[in-house]
Amino acid sequence: MNIKTDQRLRITLRQLEVFAATVRAGSTRAAAGRVARSQSAASNALAELEATLGHTLFDRIGRRLVLNENGQALLPHTISLLEQAVEVEALLNAEHQAPLRMASSFTIGEYLLPGLIAQWKLQRPQAQVRLDIANTREVLEAVATFDVDLGFIEGTGSHPDLLVRRWRPDELVAVAAAGHTFGRRGASAKQLAQATWILRERGSGTREVSDRWLTTHLGRAPVGLELGSNEAVKRAVAAGLGIGFLSRHAVTDAVQQGWLVELKTPFPPMRRMLAVVVHRSRRLGSVAQGFLQHCLASTG
Repeated sequence: MNIKTDQRLRITLRQLEVFAATVRAGSTRAAAGRVARSQSAASNALAELEATLGHTLFDRIGRRLVLNENGQALLPHTISLLEQAVEVEALLNAEHQAPLRMASSFTIGEYLLPGLIAQWKLQRPQAQVRLDIANTREVLEAVATFDVDLGFIEGTGSHPDLLVRRWRPDELVAVAAAGHTFGRRGASAKQLAQATWILRERGSGTREVSDRWLTTHLGRAPVGLELGSNEAVKRAVAAGLGIGFLSRHAVTDAVQQGWLVELKTPFPPMRRMLAVVVHRSRRLGSVAQGFLQHCLASTG
């Protein structure tokens, strides 16, 4: 999509803001509420933007607006320009500083990022942070749709619009309730195959690795219970409902406190690489770039 110089100068930030909101909301009516404008004002802003560019940005399907090829090309630049505009405001008023928006899968979001955020905020006490915790599949989607600046995942997911960067290693371990028979003397492959396993839900990075480890060594993944968070798995294991398989980061405190025990198995440990996810077409703002470098510099 080619835009002439004189056309580019007629584009306003308000038009771009309405465009970005419409992408997320699916209609100008829903977008209007996001940008504090009436529906007619939002519709006019979008129409003016398309007229200025000389291209439609959406395909009209019923009452929904679906981003077309032109809109897909414009969206990354729009997001970057809007974020830069917020940064310009922040030069004079720290209260307007763009918030750091992130999505993370559960293990990273619950056990690694809180400490990293706390360290980072010592240097940027005014920084605002929004962290959404979801499974790996949902994190990838949030980065791909520009809902967040950075994503952190535990799985091996990929997406054509995203760059997945190796970050730091992690190890998964089998755990049981304190006093469990396996905890005292370890467990054989046969015993592990007959045990009830409590695992994370499908779509999570931990579940992906768990299934691979169990299938490799036991020939199948004998799942007795699926739960949607690490803490739920730990509590179910502690209650004696079965054996869990979680990141060492997730179980360290419980093992040290004595209400879970790490199991000895005849198999080699399961290791994986945690990763950071960014959009290929997006220019990170200074806040997101600063936090990314902070994370990459951290070794544990």
